[in-house]
Amino acid sequence: MRLPALLAATLWLAPAPALAWGHRAHAAIDRAALAALPADGPLFLRRHADTIADSATLPDSWRAASEPFSKIEEDPNHGWFREQFAFLRPIPRSRYAFVIALYREHERLQASDPARAARTNVRWTGTLPYAAMESYGRLVVAMRAVRAAGSDRRARVLAEGQATYEVALLGHYIGDGAQPMHDSVHHDGWVGDNPNGYTRDRSVHGRFESGFVDRIGLSERDLAPHVAPLGHEGGDLFDAVLAYLDVAGDKVALTYQLEKRGGFADPTDAAVRALVIERAASGAAMLRDMIARAWRESASAPRRDLPDPLDLAAPAFDPATGSAPAAP
Repeated sequence: MRLPALLAATLWLAPAPALAWGHRAHAAIDRAALAALPADGPLFLRRHADTIADSATLPDSWRAASEPFSKIEEDPNHGWFREQFAFLRPIPRSRYAFVIALYREHERLQASDPARAARTNVRWTGTLPYAAMESYGRLVVAMRAVRAAGSDRRARVLAEGQATYEVALLGHYIGDGAQPMHDSVHHDGWVGDNPNGYTRDRSVHGRFESGFVDRIGLSERDLAPHVAPLGHEGGDLFDAVLAYLDVAGDKVALTYQLEKRGGFADPTDAAVRALVIERAASGAAMLRDMIARAWRESASAPRRDLPDPLDLAAPAFDPATGSAPAAP
């Protein structure tokens, strides 16, 4: 049975709570990632594990209505509602090109499907992979500074502090991406056609990622045996992030199935526990891979042979964004 268009639009447009994995899960993901770093990785980060874990939900604090500029910029960075951009292939390698493509689709839909047009925008689609890649780039720069500091204690402290901050941010976005409801329009209850009778209760998000997680006392020790071996050492990292988000998004239906049979309310439910651990361990592995790769990349000086993306003569320069997309 279809929801009336007005009700569907209301569900889409109602203000959403600023939810993400609770602090416990984010901190566990961060600590498990640092513990799984390879021997030739940036092991100095382990000295800052408490700071990284304590800052695990910092980006969520930037999403309050009391700070509207930061909220407007930050909110989309925590989601990737892939049903919203099924029309868009390939995914642009530029945050701004992505936003413009959404707006053009919004304009196209206004007359034929105003309810869908109203949610075809950056807020109701998300920019999570861009936030992750932007943080990754800043992490590489910070790690170069760590290497360059040498025995200069003051320079080392400053560089390690910046790297610690970027790992905390990267960990938050990658951690969010591991949670299936961050990768779907069904982030706060099932939306639209609902033949399986999944809950439309907006509290479902928090009941899974915070309520259940807190009840089982999730820690990095639970994740450690399930963190995959080091990967993503080569290939295109943006594509790898997109694929990682797709894997999480494919588990949305399973998440709702487990909720439907009451699993979220029972801390002894083995299937829900297994899903939480599998997803959080996946986040820890991806974060570890990106940290280790950033460290390897930082061993080389910045390439000087690449075109400046802001140069009007750069390949694929887009006058609508004022830049060329990131090269593969």
